[in-house]
Amino acid sequence: MEQPQSADTNKIVLFNLDKPKYALYLYAVERVIRSIEITSLPKAPEIVLGVINLQGEIIPVIDIRKLFRLPTHDINLEDQFIIARTSKRLVVLVVDLVVGVSELADYQVINSNEALPFADYLSGVTIYENNIVLINDLEKFLSLDEQRQLDNALNIVI
Repeated sequence: MEQPQSADTNKIVLFNLDKPKYALYLYAVERVIRSIEITSLPKAPEIVLGVINLQGEIIPVIDIRKLFRLPTHDINLEDQFIIARTSKRLVVLVVDLVVGVSELADYQVINSNEALPFADYLSGVTIYENNIVLINDLEKFLSLDEQRQLDNALNIVI
């Protein structure tokens, strides 16, 4: 997904998965909703929990806990869904809590290749309220094979 040239390029949506803080750039986030029922999606990649039907649109749900090797848990009513846009599709991320939106100056974001070269899914790292915040890159969540597998699984449903 190409970064827009606007004020939103320096705004991040902060969220929690257990204790650590994570973020997405605001330009990628469509909206945040309360958790709703997820329908399983046969033949989907392992990191896809299933799909939701949001106002007639079928959207895959990505298990970012599995992606980040965090302990998984059943989704509960307090969880929130971040609806975000990649260059190919809308996706849902299940998070514990959306903390809010923060604006960063360019110098406050360290490129993840410099700070954490082994972290495949990150675009940057910053500090927020004395906590390390990992800024995620949605485009790297699914490999090309996983994207093809998801496309095939979605074509069966749609």
